[in-house]
Amino acid sequence: MRPCGVDEAGRGPLAGPVCAAAVILDPARPIAGLADSKKLSEKKRERLAVEIKAKSLAWAIAYATVEEIDAINILQATLLAMQRAVAALSSLPTEILVDGNRLPAFDLPARAIVGGDATVAAISAASILAKTARDAEMLRLHLTAPQYGLDRHKGYGTAAHLDALRRHGAAAFHRRSFAPVREALARAD
Repeated sequence: MRPCGVDEAGRGPLAGPVCAAAVILDPARPIAGLADSKKLSEKKRERLAVEIKAKSLAWAIAYATVEEIDAINILQATLLAMQRAVAALSSLPTEILVDGNRLPAFDLPARAIVGGDATVAAISAASILAKTARDAEMLRLHLTAPQYGLDRHKGYGTAAHLDALRRHGAAAFHRRSFAPVREALARAD
């Protein structure tokens, strides 16, 4: 049995892509400390991400773009990113275990597991890879537009980010289908 864990990062932010990861762990090479990425420090996530990539039988990271999020909505974009991550694996899993209560369409047996990022090791590993990859992408975007403070809030709708939207308007990496961004664009017109 070679199950694949799948999770996403970045459904709630006002900016940047949504990221998904898929991981097939190697039972012969266990990884200590796997947990829901939101419960781990940034330093611990980064360390675990390196170990997950080194010890897993297969792993992949995929995105749905801001344009896709705005065109098909965040839920559908998240499911699309998950499908892309599984499709990018170098080997096929026997089953796909997805964190949450919604399943993308897969050609393999799949189950949605609420709270799976805290209870299923492969989903925890996927959670960590998705979070670290998305955070790295937000840091890259920060370098292109530091006035938004993406290095600190990773695109979430914090008071500082909302203030930056009011002052600077929306950038290309903002999700236009999200209300605070729509409002900033309306003010700019």
